[in-house]
Amino acid sequence: MKKLKRSQRLVDMTQFLLEKPHDLLPLSTFADRYGAAKSSISEDLAIIKEVFEGEGMGELQTLAGAAGGVRYIPRIPTDMALAFVEGLCGQLEQSDRILPGGYLYMSDLLGLPSLMEQAGKIIATAFYGVEIDVVMTVETKGIPLAYATAAQLGLPVVLVRRDHQVTEGSAVSINYVSGSHKSIHTMSLSRRALREKSRVLIVDDFMKAGGTVRGMVDLLGEFNAEVAGVGVLVESGAVETEERLLHDYVSLVKLSEVDSKGRRISAHPGNYFSSLRLG
Repeated sequence: MKKLKRSQRLVDMTQFLLEKPHDLLPLSTFADRYGAAKSSISEDLAIIKEVFEGEGMGELQTLAGAAGGVRYIPRIPTDMALAFVEGLCGQLEQSDRILPGGYLYMSDLLGLPSLMEQAGKIIATAFYGVEIDVVMTVETKGIPLAYATAAQLGLPVVLVRRDHQVTEGSAVSINYVSGSHKSIHTMSLSRRALREKSRVLIVDDFMKAGGTVRGMVDLLGEFNAEVAGVGVLVESGAVETEERLLHDYVSLVKLSEVDSKGRRISAHPGNYFSSLRLG
């Protein structure tokens, strides 16, 4: 790489770090990249660290020693996360989102990369410090959120299929009960997609009674894998506690009411913002 001015180097270093979240990067990586002394690189990183943390972009961790380096951890402050979620609640409360049968139209929001990126960053922040190997979701609408979350964690994504694909080789399939309709469905996962004893973060776009997520949890049992956590974009609050098939999860938005006749939707920040999560 050609010699850069310090201002140019700072810009390039920032971009480099943003593209490699959670990767431990030795100082020699930057010293070699820019043909600069490690002392100069350390000064540059101190500037970037101050900006990252001051602007709520995340943390820049430095580890001393021969095996040390620098690692960028995307995190979002609670006030910024709350402002984002309140804006999302406002969009979800638009009456024209109510579909026949009381369903909620969300596909347009799930198709906005900038919105998914921010939501993924919040979910990643919720599981800061948790050991995770992969992010899992079930096709299809949860895919954008899963990829956004995985990008912030620097992890791969595993997709659970509702119909097994021949191109994925042998697979493990299970039946599960849909909590919202009490009907039986099938989901499958390629044997090559997930290593045994992996720690998995399950991500989904919407949860009512939790039947689909419960199915993914059961499927992970077939791989001797462990659930590291569950994050959902929107949960329905119109479910009795005893009917909920899952209780340990993080939600960004909670729907307390979807009134088809009155064309009224009521959305509030989810349990991510409870006192337990803020502690």
